[in-house]
Amino acid sequence: MQEQYRTVAREGVRELEIHKSRFICALAPAVTEQEAQEFIARVRTQHPSATHNCFAYVIGADGAIRKANDDGEPGGTAGVPMLQMLLRREVRYVVAVVTRYFGGVKLGAGGLMRAYGGAVGAALDALGTVTRQRFRLVTVTVDHQRAGKLENDLRSTGRVARDVWYAEAVTFEVALSESDLDAFRGWLADASAGSAVLQLGGEAYGTT
Repeated sequence: MQEQYRTVAREGVRELEIHKSRFICALAPAVTEQEAQEFIARVRTQHPSATHNCFAYVIGADGAIRKANDDGEPGGTAGVPMLQMLLRREVRYVVAVVTRYFGGVKLGAGGLMRAYGGAVGAALDALGTVTRQRFRLVTVTVDHQRAGKLENDLRSTGRVARDVWYAEAVTFEVALSESDLDAFRGWLADASAGSAVLQLGGEAYGTT
């Protein structure tokens, strides 16, 4: 499993004009292939009269799912350079749709490839990226009497409870790097005088 990956910071749009054609790149984070397809469909409904709505997406921290579509442009001149730009910038869990309104000037294969790839690059530059780090989720259960101080002490170490549940005892969910697990065990034992119970959970990605 990848230790980290980079993705687009937010959903957004960047427009370029190249030889009178408008190239509008819409970018969005997409956790699943279905989310990517839904975004593509949404962009297409926003531009029903466009000449082309080409797309590319990369799903998975390791980039396992990769798809590109030229939507009527000459084969390999639109979706592929879009996909190559996403891979070159090492972004994951991302979908790009470039909408083209033809301006009357033919660009040729090389010109199209530069235009579609460039539109994605310009959108990535405009929207920015974020890095997500792999974390191990743990739960810490402690009695109500110690919970408030423990949460404050936790925050003072730079670790933050992602969620808190109150029942007969108080349970915190904390995200830790694998390398921090042993140190956290020791810290928790000292901070709670050995009264807190630690349980390992699954893995998740979070913003660094």
